Amino acid sequence: QVQLVESGGGLVQAGGSLRLSCAASGSIFSINAMGWYRQAPGNQRDLVAHYSGDGNTNYADSVKGRFTISRDNAKNTLYLQMNSLKPEDTAVYYCFLSSMGRNYWGQGTQVTVSS
Repeated sequence: QVQLVESGGGLVQAGGSLRLSCAASGSIFSINAMGWYRQAPGNQRDLVAHYSGDGNTNYADSVKGRFTISRDNAKNTLYLQMNSLKPEDTAVYYCFLSSMGRNYWGQGTQVTVSS
């Protein structure tokens, strides 16, 4: 079983920055992908950024140049640095991990960007 715990969300003014963290624990083998999704009220859950199995990173067009995904393998922790935040970035951000044919999700962390 894999557990994912996000932290780092909060309220920030437009143009500000936040860094989200996702600490992974449990039996983690052969990771196929890991990254971040977000879901705004009334919307579907959308991919923000992720690492594919070969280590490449991918970003949603809406966050390219502003968000950076990174990871610390020694700490089993995934990060999302979010700069130049916009009100439309307001959402619950979820960490995910895909391994051995299963998808795991964190509980989500709220990010609110005020104009």
